[in-house]
Amino acid sequence: MEKDQKFVEDVVKAIVENPGDVKTERRVDEMGVLIELHVNPEDMGKIIGKEGKTAKAVRTLLRVFGAKSNARINLKIVEPEGSTRPERPAREDSAPEKTEEDKASDMMEDVPTDVLDEE
Repeated sequence: MEKDQKFVEDVVKAIVENPGDVKTERRVDEMGVLIELHVNPEDMGKIIGKEGKTAKAVRTLLRVFGAKSNARINLKIVEPEGSTRPERPAREDSAPEKTEEDKASDMMEDVPTDVLDEE
C-alpha cells in the first residue's frame, strides 16, 4: 500500500465509528493520483461533515501530502450502493425573499424625514 493511501485510511479510521469497513482504492493516470474511499453507510455523515468541512479538510491534507512528492492527489468519496439522501428540511432562519417594493420601502426608512420635507 502506498503512503498516501495509507495516510487516508489512517485519518478516516480515526474519524468513523466502523473503521473495519474503511477501504481505499488507488489509481494513477495522467491527471495524478485518485484515491477512492469506501466507508460504512452509517459513517458517510461523519466523513463528509457539516457543510462538507471534514471531507474538505481531508482533501487539503492530501494536497499537502502530495506536494511533498510533487504529486497531485485527489480523493473521491464513493457513495454506498443503494443509499438515499434524506431530503433537507427548510432552514428556519431563512426569511422569504423580499420584493422590490419591500426593498424600496426599507431604503426609504433610512432617509432622514427632514430632507424629504424640504422638497
